[in-house]
Amino acid sequence: MASVSLCMIVKDEEEVLARCLESAAGFADEIIVVDTGSSDRTKEIAAGFTEQVFSFPWQEDFAAARNFAFSKGKGDYLFWLDADDVIPGEEMEKLLALKKRLDEEKPDVVMLPYAVGFDENGKPSIRFFRERLIRRCRQAVWKGRIHEVVVPFGKVWKEEIVIEHHKEKAPDSGRNLRIFEKMKKDGEPFEAREQYYYGKELYYHKKYHEAAEEFKAFLKRTDGWIEDKLDACRHLANCYYGLSSGEEALEALFLGLKYGVPRPEICCDIGKWFFDRERFPEAAYWYRQTLKNVKDAGTDGFIQEELRGYVPCLQLCVCCDRMGRWKQAERLNEMAERAKPGTPACAQNREYFQRRRKEAETGTKSDVQHTIR
Repeated sequence: MASVSLCMIVKDEEEVLARCLESAAGFADEIIVVDTGSSDRTKEIAAGFTEQVFSFPWQEDFAAARNFAFSKGKGDYLFWLDADDVIPGEEMEKLLALKKRLDEEKPDVVMLPYAVGFDENGKPSIRFFRERLIRRCRQAVWKGRIHEVVVPFGKVWKEEIVIEHHKEKAPDSGRNLRIFEKMKKDGEPFEAREQYYYGKELYYHKKYHEAAEEFKAFLKRTDGWIEDKLDACRHLANCYYGLSSGEEALEALFLGLKYGVPRPEICCDIGKWFFDRERFPEAAYWYRQTLKNVKDAGTDGFIQEELRGYVPCLQLCVCCDRMGRWKQAERLNEMAERAKPGTPACAQNREYFQRRRKEAETGTKSDVQHTIR
């Protein structure tokens, strides 16, 4: 059976590190923990799981630290986790079954879903695929000071084995932007992925004009991943919303339609643009398109689960109600309920439809709920 090295970089993670390592211990043949300057009990906790605990001076470069960790791995495959990641118990059996297949089928890179956001019931709401298990070879190299990545190579697999990211402490909100701005000041050219993430960091700091310029420059580049281009279109639209430029926001969303089958997230965003302007027939068209495109759009990129079922059904319900199509609206509310059971909005809408039937003769008018994102 192929051997697996778990390679981690950590700093001040005493609250979550044991949880992570306990969840992964049954899968990894060896554990490498590289500390980049902890001042708490992180190294002590790591030592309770492995003798391979190393120190690496922080250089404002995540790829450098991760490559050092990878250099210590001796397994056939290198596997990475962040300290606040968890392998859910039900996913471990899938991972162990995958491990048994590695020797025979020999993938170079295995992509696994990464759940980074959760709804009020703890169900993953935002996920995307990450290169998670990488054959130890020359190409297994991290790139990028921030939002580092191993560019997939060779035989690439996708497996539905979810790794969950549960952040317990607030990050250094200015760190990433400081690194990017130092790179810019030093004249270090941005690769496509770096420019995209620089735009996002500017957006997070509400520097909407600067962020928009970076997103536009990124979208003009001939390199860059399609998934990042699509997300850049959505973030560019949000920049324009922040600048009170609604028309330009719609134009930014339309840019995303050229990258293959329109993704449900883009369609939902366009639907909301028309919905907010009470243009309900156009909004309904785009919400229907959202639901139609779920299968054909695939699972690449940043997947927001609610935008692929619950939200478009609920918004369609509102659109149909506004257009006087009450029976259709009621059916759509039940579809939204099935997509996300137990929400207050669907329960309130159900009461509204029941009341509407009873009060039809009086002409009493009530409004159904809708989701504001």
